[in-house]
Amino acid sequence: MHELTELIKNDMKPALGVTEPGAIAFAVSTARSYLKGDVKKILLKLNSGMYKNAYTCGIPGSSHVGNLYAAALGAVAGVPEKGLESLADVTEADNEAAEKMVAAGMVEAQMSEITSRIFIEASVETESGEAVVTIRDSHTNIVRIAVNGEVVFSGEEKRGNEAVEKPLIHSYTLEQIYEYSSTVDVEEIRFIMDAFQMNYELFEEGLENPRTTYARYLLKKNGGEIFSEDEQKTASLLCNAAIEARVIGLDKPAMSITGSGAHGIIATLPLYAVAKVKGLPDEKLLRATALSYLVCMYIKEYSGKLSAFCGCGIAAGTGMACGLVYLKDGTVDMMAKTINNMASSLTGMICDGGNKGCTMKGVVAVDAAFQSVDFAMQGVFIDNVHGINGMTPEETMHNMGLIASPGMVETEGVIVGIMREK
Repeated sequence: MHELTELIKNDMKPALGVTEPGAIAFAVSTARSYLKGDVKKILLKLNSGMYKNAYTCGIPGSSHVGNLYAAALGAVAGVPEKGLESLADVTEADNEAAEKMVAAGMVEAQMSEITSRIFIEASVETESGEAVVTIRDSHTNIVRIAVNGEVVFSGEEKRGNEAVEKPLIHSYTLEQIYEYSSTVDVEEIRFIMDAFQMNYELFEEGLENPRTTYARYLLKKNGGEIFSEDEQKTASLLCNAAIEARVIGLDKPAMSITGSGAHGIIATLPLYAVAKVKGLPDEKLLRATALSYLVCMYIKEYSGKLSAFCGCGIAAGTGMACGLVYLKDGTVDMMAKTINNMASSLTGMICDGGNKGCTMKGVVAVDAAFQSVDFAMQGVFIDNVHGINGMTPEETMHNMGLIASPGMVETEGVIVGIMREK
């Protein structure tokens, strides 16, 4: 198996609801599993991105939102073995128990630091003692578990060399990523079909559920059809009905990429929509999506997993745009021009948490991608000498990431400050 295939396969993971509440529930439920007796207190320490993204985010199986309820439900109903789907079996009784815990002040969430590096420390106290679970760098990467002060698990936690270690994806150029996507044995990437199925089922849930609003209007804009002759409107419908379903907490998982369900949705469903409208074969769609994933990963390795800019629109949107060029039989040069157009338009769009605003950002990302591709394939693009564009597509993607981290660290603090003042 090609190392890029392994990279994609290891990164794709089902996530129920937004990954940040899911990660919080997973951490708390893991800590809870080491203890007996009733829960007395839960304390969360979260990095800014984790704190912000779950702040008003919907939770599957619940009408409640946010960090405190994600933690409380993790304690009363979470199944740690299910990872980011740990809240798959929440009942009404669980919701009532969580409400009582939050109302009694038994759950507290603190922002530990402003950084794009994922951090969760979940402390759970019961009559039998205290368990502390620490997660770093990815949503389910437990690096330490301590029970009553005794360390019962300690995983490798990257520290000093992290800044100088080169991620695998950065060993490749855009042309090499294109070459891989074009020539890899299609059976080797057949597993990507799971993402289309899972994300499309989430889209269907968004279309049918009475709690969504964008989904129905996007359907109306598409002439009342799921698949119309309009590629862009069909792509926006599938993509953003799924995102809306996810952020309000409907009970269907998304296939995440780079730790984000919304990234996974944007990287796949617009391409799926175009392939269905145009009647393209599965092989072409699979290759375009592999390319989409890898460009998204390339940018995210620079920007960080959770930052002040909207990686869904910027990283996944740019990856998807390159995938669109592939579906339209475009060249690597056209992809490079598309990246320039995306970098010069979307870069800097803020992330103010996982909420319904993600749907609007998804609408903007799909529109920008289609426009960027259309312009680029006609030789219309923002030249390398302008703005943050680099002399190569790799430099441009690097620069896009730098805008987020370290560029928008102070912006992150301002965003969280505004949210806390409400």
